[in-house]
Amino acid sequence: MSTPLLTDAELTDALLELQGWTRSGDTITRTLQATSFLNGVELVRRVADIAETMNHHPDIDIRWRTLTFALSTHDSGGLTALDVALAREIDRLAALAGSAD
Repeated sequence: MSTPLLTDAELTDALLELQGWTRSGDTITRTLQATSFLNGVELVRRVADIAETMNHHPDIDIRWRTLTFALSTHDSGGLTALDVALAREIDRLAALAGSAD
């Protein structure tokens, strides 16, 4: 069973709280700078742990110290509360790791 899509108003409200996240169609993205390559990989590992527990997996691009996270609920065909919840977790983990936009 797919998760219900968020309305445009719900997405707008969520993005006001999610600093650094932008919407492009059915995806929200955020790019972060890690303090080192290894710290970036460790942040990705921690995000992967959370994603597994949520059974909701982001697309992740690693370019040296630059990490880009892209979220969309593919089986629902767009953005859902799962994406917002995972974005909040990514933000929390990034703050703990000292990563910045």
